[in-house]
Amino acid sequence: MPTELLFRDDAYLREAEARIVAADETGLVLDRTLFYAQGGGQPGDRGRIVREGGTEIAILDTVYGPDKSIVLHKVAPGEAGLTPGERVRLVLDWPLRHARMRVHTALHLLSVALPYPVTGGAIGDGEGRLDFDIPDAGLDKEAVTAQLRAMIAQDAAVTDRWISDDELLANPSLVKTMSVKPPIGSGRVRLVAIDGLDLQPCGGTHVRRTAEIGTATVTAIEKKGKQNRRVRLSLA
Repeated sequence: MPTELLFRDDAYLREAEARIVAADETGLVLDRTLFYAQGGGQPGDRGRIVREGGTEIAILDTVYGPDKSIVLHKVAPGEAGLTPGERVRLVLDWPLRHARMRVHTALHLLSVALPYPVTGGAIGDGEGRLDFDIPDAGLDKEAVTAQLRAMIAQDAAVTDRWISDDELLANPSLVKTMSVKPPIGSGRVRLVAIDGLDLQPCGGTHVRRTAEIGTATVTAIEKKGKQNRRVRLSLA
């Protein structure tokens, strides 16, 4: 049974009830989850589950199963006693998630400030990076920072919607990443829109408005090959 992904509908959901579908010494499969599973440069969420008696078990990481239909919640080896069918309460490490949401939305804006093909990226806790295919660099940290801050100050709404696989194939310009392509085959693809600024496929979590990102600063622009530039940013 596929795991219901609650974070897709509400990235601000911090607690939820769920049922254990499968369990072993290192991980749990639940019927539904609010924990984001690692993917697209965004790390898996952390947090805890609370059993009916009040016992808490830490969730150390969250990843997809082999066919990406289920989500595996990693726990410390030796956590025993969890059984299929048991009802539990999920509690998200919200400060960690929110920091990553802010960075993720900031990176989408960075791809607007630098309209070049994206060759890679990573989302951290208050910082992140994108790699760009740029034939002739000449990038200025202060200028890119100013562009980024101006877009953040617009307080644009961030929303999502779904389109069909065929619609995406008919609009290849929506895809900015060269190394990671949106998943095709399920029949639909999720788009994240930043009002008046950006539209691209993305399965990650984002803030609701750009002003929530806070103060962003481009901290480094590094040469990573003849045409590859790594641009790092941090948030205050």
